[in-house]
Amino acid sequence: MRHVIGRRRFLGYVLAAPTLVAAAEFGRTPAAQGKAGVPGSLGLPSPEITDVVDLNDMMTLAALPTANLITVEVGGDGTVSFALPRAEVGQGITTSTAMLIAEELGVPVPKVRVTLADARPELVFNQLTGGSNTTISTYVPVRVAAAVARLRLFEAASARLGVPATRLESREGIVSVPGRAGGIGIGELAVAAASARTEPVTVELRRREAFTVIGTPHNRVDALEAVTGRKVFTLDLDIPGALPTMVCRAPTINGKPGAVANLAEVRAMEGVTDVAAISTGVAVRARTFGRCIDAVRALRVSWKPGTAEGKSDDTVLAELRAAELPLAPKPPLVGAVEGRFTFHFRGNSALEPNCAIADVRQGRAEIWSSLKSPIVAKQAIAARLGLPQNAVTVHVTEGGGSFGRKLFFDAALEAAEASRKFGKPVKLMWHRADDTRQGRTHPMATSRIRATYVGNTVTSFGQRHTSVSTDLGHGLGEIITATAARLPVGDIGFAETFFQLSQTMSYDFGLSTRLLAETDRGFNTGSMRNVYSPDVTCARELIVDQLAARMGKDPYEFRRDFLRDARSRAVLERAAEAGGWGAPEPEGIAHGIAFHAEYKSVSACFVELDCRPETVERPVRDGVAGPRVTRVVFAVDTGLVVNPRGLRAQMMGGIMDGIALALTSSLHLREGHFLEASWDNYFYTRQWNTPPRLDIIVVPSASDEPGGAGELAVAASTAAVACAYGRATGTMPTSFPVNHARLSFEPKPAVPPVPPSPTDGISHAW
Repeated sequence: MRHVIGRRRFLGYVLAAPTLVAAAEFGRTPAAQGKAGVPGSLGLPSPEITDVVDLNDMMTLAALPTANLITVEVGGDGTVSFALPRAEVGQGITTSTAMLIAEELGVPVPKVRVTLADARPELVFNQLTGGSNTTISTYVPVRVAAAVARLRLFEAASARLGVPATRLESREGIVSVPGRAGGIGIGELAVAAASARTEPVTVELRRREAFTVIGTPHNRVDALEAVTGRKVFTLDLDIPGALPTMVCRAPTINGKPGAVANLAEVRAMEGVTDVAAISTGVAVRARTFGRCIDAVRALRVSWKPGTAEGKSDDTVLAELRAAELPLAPKPPLVGAVEGRFTFHFRGNSALEPNCAIADVRQGRAEIWSSLKSPIVAKQAIAARLGLPQNAVTVHVTEGGGSFGRKLFFDAALEAAEASRKFGKPVKLMWHRADDTRQGRTHPMATSRIRATYVGNTVTSFGQRHTSVSTDLGHGLGEIITATAARLPVGDIGFAETFFQLSQTMSYDFGLSTRLLAETDRGFNTGSMRNVYSPDVTCARELIVDQLAARMGKDPYEFRRDFLRDARSRAVLERAAEAGGWGAPEPEGIAHGIAFHAEYKSVSACFVELDCRPETVERPVRDGVAGPRVTRVVFAVDTGLVVNPRGLRAQMMGGIMDGIALALTSSLHLREGHFLEASWDNYFYTRQWNTPPRLDIIVVPSASDEPGGAGELAVAASTAAVACAYGRATGTMPTSFPVNHARLSFEPKPAVPPVPPSPTDGISHAW
């Protein structure tokens, strides 16, 4: 190359095709928004590995080698097409990606059609959706591909308009000469701009000061379809011959099916077409899902023991405490603050039921499902069916929520197995009771902390996090790392690496150490939204409040003094100022504040919590009330923001997650199974717990790089609510959610595994 590839100049490709197709070459690694050398903290420096490389950096670097396999295509009708190798599950990445392309090509956002790519094993690590990484890892490659297309369009237009390409501009999909009337639509130029051979070109991306799309609030491109019921999810697909299918599951976690006492009887039930045992239970295929439920309830199956047989909250907690790694001894003549915190199992069900469609015939298989790790899914399904990978096609559909659940493809594997067994296509859906009791959970964990101090200086901060094993079997998105993540290599392996690269000590607390220990692989766990961070940050911020009290300092001022950089202090100050920190607190009402940083982004949360008896004991039908968050102020700096409206929506969702994790949302384990069986008795943040006042402040940033945002709000909001609860009650909370001990519902039977279909929905309305 004759040109130096710098901050805005990049190498891309024009691909040989009948119409214009462009691709990026390797993108740049996002520059770390460093913390070193920024004065202001009063504490002892705490070196951090995440200042050098974090989990998001690792994922971005892994995706770079296949960036040139992601293409932007300009069609003859003037539309621009892009198959995004990530999963849209409600986070709005199809909208933000369309905005990136629209910015570089100078076309209206509605003219950009972003679809989801099928599983593409050649992308290797470049098709995993997680870790708040999508925008970071695709920001440069997508823009470069669009810029290559713009360059070729300008070259084609130059010949027709008789002016140098450098004098042209593109607006609203029209290439024109500034100041001259008329122009040429990009559709007219698409064929002329195409290339007969693949060739490298250098392009320059638009400067930030010239942005007209990026950074402007934009409604979601799928909003109208979503609110009118026309948005297509997996179960909306009309695949010929695919009939509803459900699975009768064991009463305990991962129990396996034995003999079926009434197989012939159930096969003869009205509407039932097929019944057969598969590895996870007994599958039933019928004309409707209602008939499937009837058949599942009718089955009499003898079950083999599960992997958590006889276990309860208490026995798991005892295992966790026995597995805790020791903290460093407390030196003499120093003060210390210590705490041990318990975080109970939490459900990882998305609002959309876990589902997949499969059509497995002789020598081939076709799968449709919302998948965040589709390459691993394709490879695992091929192995399960004994087929070569190229005989398995996996289509990624849009999903109705995920929070990490769709990193796992349990439903797709079951659908493939059932379809093969029946020899017919299936449309498999998990009942909500299935996903609550047998699905993925956020693992139960303890976090033990010891912080030491001398005078007004924190000299050390040690945290030992012990967790039921988190299944990271999706790896980095392909089969090799997925297999490595499942090997019994102990805590020095994949999980410890994930843990260390996803956690950050944001305060100058001297010698800072954190270690992860894991135990008990008998549960179906997963990378629930924010993974380790809500628990780790909640425990840390509660100890920070205790340190402030020991030193006679205000909790906000203490954080501001010890935070490591000006950027972090800025979001803390904005949250405190907007929330009115320091204002008088009526009895029973308290304020809490907390800080969290990850993936080149920083955040602070202020909450107001009502713990008055009349609030805590207010009647809620079939539910638990408890304290209520009445106000939240959330300040965030995620670097360059592509879509501020989408960012605010992400923060709002994360805040609701945080409130749930702190106050109400958990699973109760008894005798090897969870008592909850659906959303009616799993208490995620409901209308009665949603704060009436919610303010999200996006702090302006001069950065040219986006930071991670998808998971950011969960940890800070969890911690802020916990800190407010401690201030309101006068006692630091140590078990979460704080309402876990109150079982406010009558558990549904585990046999049959699902409740009957409701016959009168009005009586269940709220």
